[in-house]
Amino acid sequence: MKRNIFTSESVTEGHPDKVCDAVADRILDALIEQDPASRVACEVTACPGRIMIMGEITSKAVVDYEQLVRDTIRETGYTDPEMGFDADTCEFVNCLSTQSPDIAMGVDNSFESRNGEDSEFQTGAGDQGMMFGFACNETPELMPLPVSLAHKLTRRLAEVRKEGILDYLRPDGKAQVSVEYNDDNTPRRIEAVVVSSQHSENVCIEKLRDDIRKYVIDASIPAELIDAETKIFINPTGRFVIGGPAGDTGLTGRKIIVDTYGGMGRHGGGSFSGKDPTKVDRSACYMARHIAKSVVGSGLADRAEVQIAYAIGVAHPVSFRIDTFGTEKYPVEQIEKAILKKFDLRPGAIIKYLDLLRPIYSRTTNYGHFGKEDQGLPWEEVALIEIDG
Repeated sequence: MKRNIFTSESVTEGHPDKVCDAVADRILDALIEQDPASRVACEVTACPGRIMIMGEITSKAVVDYEQLVRDTIRETGYTDPEMGFDADTCEFVNCLSTQSPDIAMGVDNSFESRNGEDSEFQTGAGDQGMMFGFACNETPELMPLPVSLAHKLTRRLAEVRKEGILDYLRPDGKAQVSVEYNDDNTPRRIEAVVVSSQHSENVCIEKLRDDIRKYVIDASIPAELIDAETKIFINPTGRFVIGGPAGDTGLTGRKIIVDTYGGMGRHGGGSFSGKDPTKVDRSACYMARHIAKSVVGSGLADRAEVQIAYAIGVAHPVSFRIDTFGTEKYPVEQIEKAILKKFDLRPGAIIKYLDLLRPIYSRTTNYGHFGKEDQGLPWEEVALIEIDG
């Protein structure tokens, strides 16, 4: 009999790509806090002994970029030059420029406004593209179980390091969880767990494996999901001393599946970190998640995936789609009609509805942009959707 197994991964805040995402989102927050109208498309790369910020920023805000970058690296845990990358000795390179006026023209005045449409929402989409949102009833936060558990593992890795429970751990790390599903797509058991954590030289692999099993895996994974056949791999290479940007070049936007649904929901390809909310790559994905979560949270379906597509400089979406994978409690046409009646999907309306012109983006950087019900993120709220008739 064919088994249905799905795997998702997560990474810690010390992963080189996440270091870059954190810097980009901290820059965005600092700019929006002073000037909510800031246009930000910040990219970051990090390698041994160097970090570079680049991209396009147009803002009235005044920010000490170098100090902000070094503070962010320090908070992530890279404070020792022996790691090959640290907050105080790494070279800082600033290659920022301003936003192209060709792009700004279409964002500031949408195609509709240029053609006589009278509306308070004159913002055009900052780029073309398709954005997806997903929700399912596998977890209380309406996220897929594999990515939810993977995030719990990496968050716990960071906790035991910061709290000194396992003081030999270093910031970089990864986790991966494989969940076996029943025929009705409900989680049955865990097939495999993989955890890899950077560590200091002075710990033996046997102690590290015992400690991570006790303090990380057993503390994060429900015991009833693990059985005698579950495979557990902890630092399977046996050594992970060199990590972070010293071991692998980091880049913003390279962990887009970790940021979203662990691969269970589709992805349009656009990343989030470092982008202001006029970029629909970010804001429309947040809105799509809000709609999908509201569909499931309102009891209209057990699973829902929303797609919204835009053209650059145009406010109204060029298409909208919802897929409930056969779990709908009402005809899909009625659900779609109720969604489009309740939600305005123009970028300006999304920004206002979700209150996105405020410094909330550093909360999203690590352990997923979705499912964080304790972070005050508006797209994680459930809006009641009612079906007419």
